[in-house]
Amino acid sequence: MPYRTAIASQVFEFDDLKQVMAFASPARSGDYLAGIGAATSQQRMAARHVLADVPLKRFLTDALIPYEDDNITRLIIDSHDALAFAPVSHLTVGDFRNWLLSEHATTEALTALALGLTPEMVAAVSKLMRNQDLIAVARKCRVVTRFRNTMGLAGHLGVRLQPNHPTDDLRGVAASTLDGLMMGAGDAMIGLNPVSDSMPVLNSLMHLLDEVIQRFEIPTQGCVLTHVTNTLKLAEAGAPVDLVFQSIGGTEKTNRSFGVTPELLDEAYAAALALKRGTAGDNVMYFETGQGSALSANANFGVDQQTCEARAYALARRYKPFLINTVVGFIGPEYLYDGKQIIRAGLEDHCCGKLLGLPMGCDICYTNHAEADQDDMDNLMVLLASAGLNFMMGVPGADDVMLNDQSTSFHDALFLRDTLGLKRAPEFEAWLQRMQITSAGGGLRPAATNRLLGGMGALTALVA
Repeated sequence: MPYRTAIASQVFEFDDLKQVMAFASPARSGDYLAGIGAATSQQRMAARHVLADVPLKRFLTDALIPYEDDNITRLIIDSHDALAFAPVSHLTVGDFRNWLLSEHATTEALTALALGLTPEMVAAVSKLMRNQDLIAVARKCRVVTRFRNTMGLAGHLGVRLQPNHPTDDLRGVAASTLDGLMMGAGDAMIGLNPVSDSMPVLNSLMHLLDEVIQRFEIPTQGCVLTHVTNTLKLAEAGAPVDLVFQSIGGTEKTNRSFGVTPELLDEAYAAALALKRGTAGDNVMYFETGQGSALSANANFGVDQQTCEARAYALARRYKPFLINTVVGFIGPEYLYDGKQIIRAGLEDHCCGKLLGLPMGCDICYTNHAEADQDDMDNLMVLLASAGLNFMMGVPGADDVMLNDQSTSFHDALFLRDTLGLKRAPEFEAWLQRMQITSAGGGLRPAATNRLLGGMGALTALVA
């Protein structure tokens, strides 16, 4: 079905809704690489005029990727909650933007609406939003999850302590873990990206994280970010699996390139629940996504990269994850060219995920060959924290020596807490105070009073 509009006596025509969505997107290198970006700013604005008049209901009947060809499309349509959708079902995309920014879109209303929204709906409305709109709407969304502590409370910001090491050396991992805990990081989890796929190595890493958590009675969770099939094998062998990790994408073909199907994730979800390792709740899954993953797998089917990204959130939502985050600048400048594009993508992903009812975090990062620097990451982390980000990354020195990208540091989280008054997960904060790492106000105490340092001998013994 073609779409047409006239602006200043110039007529613009679009082949279908998929093209309208692509041309309405803010400029980004990935869409131009795919050959689907708007040729001019006038064409982009014309596409937005058209998109604003599209009824939200249209996305339930006009699939961007055919229902018959893609299991993510089928999941989106088959799981749609018509009753939850009813309050906004009469709106166009433009009307929906206005509603989201109004006083009617309360936290309670947005929570009730989440299952009635599809990824395409939220991607569409985000294309009509300024950055401040994305922040304002996301800030009203609240998604709370629990495993050994509580994440996502209003006025809180979690940190994934990320003790990566270029050779998976246990002493190096332990040192980075101690560094992060001493800086008050780790409430979201202690989550390691391993270099190796060796099962003995993965098992050793998993046991190390669990030993640290159990030895010091830390109310947090561990995760070794290996492929879900490895985690299943480790769990079957008796390894201490807390959260089950997997990278996912927004099309069936993308996920197959990752070696993942919904059926496999169903199996992993059931296995993780059966372990019953959570003490505060049973949100057991952790997912990572990123704009450009579908295109890099030659699996985007002509759909713009931001909409593909939002479609990944439909798969994540199926499993009620404890955490999910976009790795916003990791793939490189072929997909997000510079700091401006990375910042916009991070705000889009966070807002769209929150609207869909997900506990969104962000790996605020960039590769060294992108036209970006740490000032851009400073800007994005302040914007996302203001928007109610559930969690961010804590990497020693913000320099990930294993993934070879630039991220955010333990110090960055301390800056955000001090500047914006953001708290840690309450259970974790109470532990930090018991260990005399932080004061009652949440600030770091002098190292001389730190009880964790007194356990250094025990930590050293773990990796001797």
